[in-house]
Amino acid sequence: MYLASDNWAGAHRSIAERLLRESDGFAAAYGASDLDRRVERRFAEIFERDVTVLFVGTGTAANSLSLASVQRPGGITFCHSEAHVIADECGAPDFFSGARLIGVPGLEGKIDPEKLKEKIAAFPQSAVQHGRATAVTITQATEAGTVYSLAEIGEIAAIARKDKLPLHMDGARFANALVSLGVSPAEMTWKRGIDMLSFGGTKNGCWCAEAIVFFNPERATEMPFIRKRAAQLFSKSRFIAAQFDAYFENDLWLDLARHANGMSDRLRSGITTSNASRLAWPTSANEVFAVIPKSAAKIAGEKGAKFYEWPVPPATPELVGQDETLIRLVTSFATSEADVDGFLGCLAG
Repeated sequence: MYLASDNWAGAHRSIAERLLRESDGFAAAYGASDLDRRVERRFAEIFERDVTVLFVGTGTAANSLSLASVQRPGGITFCHSEAHVIADECGAPDFFSGARLIGVPGLEGKIDPEKLKEKIAAFPQSAVQHGRATAVTITQATEAGTVYSLAEIGEIAAIARKDKLPLHMDGARFANALVSLGVSPAEMTWKRGIDMLSFGGTKNGCWCAEAIVFFNPERATEMPFIRKRAAQLFSKSRFIAAQFDAYFENDLWLDLARHANGMSDRLRSGITTSNASRLAWPTSANEVFAVIPKSAAKIAGEKGAKFYEWPVPPATPELVGQDETLIRLVTSFATSEADVDGFLGCLAG
C-alpha cells in the first residue's frame, strides 16, 4: 500500500522498453539527435504552437532555471506560501536566479488574487532598497491536491500581465491537473497567459524526464546558457527524449494520469463514507488529504501502508482534533484498487 508519493512508483513498462531500445547504436549528443528533434516537434503539436523545449533531469531544475531566465537584480518572485519552490527545494530557485521568493497566502494551495496584488504593490519597480517584482509562479496541480480552474489561472495571469511580470507554471503533476479539468494543454497554459512551464513526467511514469517549455521562443534565448551553467545539459539527452517519446505515444501520459486520479477518487469515496475519518478538504487530482484517528494511522502503518503525516495548514489550525492526525495520500499510475481498498480497510479497524 504505497501511498506516500508518486515519486515512489517505478517507470511504466512502455517507457522502460523505449529506453532499452534507444540504448543500442549511436546518436548525436547534447540535444542534436533526430529523436530529440522529433520530441520537440511533438511538444509543439501538443501545445498547438511553436514552443522552445529544454530537457532537464529534475523538477527542481526545471523550476529554478525557468525562474532564473526572467530575473533581474533585486528581483522578487511571488508564489503560494506553501508552494514546492519555496518550501521544498532547499533554496534552489533563489540560488540559481539570484531572486527572492515571497509567499502569498491562499486557501487550499491556491494564491489569493487580492493578496497577490497587495504583495506585488509592496515591491514597485523603483524600490531599490526593497527589491522589485519580476515574476509569478503557480503550481498546477497544487501542493494541496487542488487544481486551478481556467478562470483562476486567467485571473492570476491578468494580475501578472498588468505589472508586466512573466507567469510560470510548476507542472510537476501537469497531466493529473489536465485530465481533472478535461481541457487541452494549450487551454491550460498559454491561452490563459502562462509564459513558461515546468513540464513534469517523472511523477507520472517516467524514470527521469522533465522539460522547460517556453510559449514565446524569444523569451528562451538565454536558456541554453543558463541550463549549461547549471549542469543540466545532458550529453545523452536522447534518453530523456526517449522517455517523452513513449510517454506521448497513443496518449499514454493522459491514460496514466487518469488512472492515478481514478485511484484517488476511490480513496476519496471511501474516506467520505467512513465513520471515523474525513477528507481534510476537497481535492481533484491524485493527492488526498484526510483527517484520521491517530490509532488508525498506527494500525495502517503496522499493516504496511506508506503515507506521510502532514503539517496542519496555518490558516486552519482547528482542522485536526487532539486524537487525530492529518495525512497525505498520493496515488500513481502503479496504484491498484487492492492498494486503495487495503488502506481503507485499515481505517475501518
